[in-house]
Amino acid sequence: MIHPSAIVAPDARFGAGIRIGPYAVIEEDVVLGDGCIIAAHAVIKRHTRMGAHNRVAEHAVIGGDPQDFKFNPDCLSYTEIGNDNCFREGVTIHRGSRPGSATRLGNHCFLMVDCHIAHDCIIGDNVVIANYTALAGEVVVEERAFISGLVSVHQFCRIGRNAMVSQSTRLTQDALPYCITEGSPSRARGLNLVGLKRNGFSRETIGALKDAYRLLTSGITLAAALAQMQSMPEPHVQHLAAFIAGSKRGFAHPAR
Repeated sequence: MIHPSAIVAPDARFGAGIRIGPYAVIEEDVVLGDGCIIAAHAVIKRHTRMGAHNRVAEHAVIGGDPQDFKFNPDCLSYTEIGNDNCFREGVTIHRGSRPGSATRLGNHCFLMVDCHIAHDCIIGDNVVIANYTALAGEVVVEERAFISGLVSVHQFCRIGRNAMVSQSTRLTQDALPYCITEGSPSRARGLNLVGLKRNGFSRETIGALKDAYRLLTSGITLAAALAQMQSMPEPHVQHLAAFIAGSKRGFAHPAR
């Protein structure tokens, strides 16, 4: 079901049940999986690979060139998207900035109106990004993170799994997994208890994460806090410790 006013490159490859609306543009070397819906005036740029059952709303642009002065438009780089994602009106996603690189999104993500995902970002599964939020280049967002509206994320930052970043936050360092991060400058404000409960975390796991979070506000050194976290058997505490230890930009420390 391709509207006669749509412009579709002859080498684009489609799965079954594709729907492409009026005045949509599908450029060369695009792959769309089964059941994708591309609404009116949406643009799927070259070298985009999209899985099954994705929905792209009006005026979204998926796979555009990076906003990088060093980028060569002839560079062969990609945008790789999983299954069952929803991209609302005006969403923009840019492809990788180096030969063979890719901007990657997982499955079951929901990007609301006018979100921007820059080049080489990696977005995990079940991520929600609310209206007018912008991610700079090479940002990593782990699974089930929730990023509120009007958030700006500096390049190379990471947002941990099951994290919540509150509205209008200016994120220049990593946002801890399982926590709420907010403000400018950003600070961790406590565990994301509502999100953890909604995602089926047990009382015991939440209790262990509370103990780990208290270590970060106890006044002991970060090295000592990490050592105690690493000795705890709870896997999610282990992930929190590994996330902190792997931070290159630093992280938004808990507010004391």
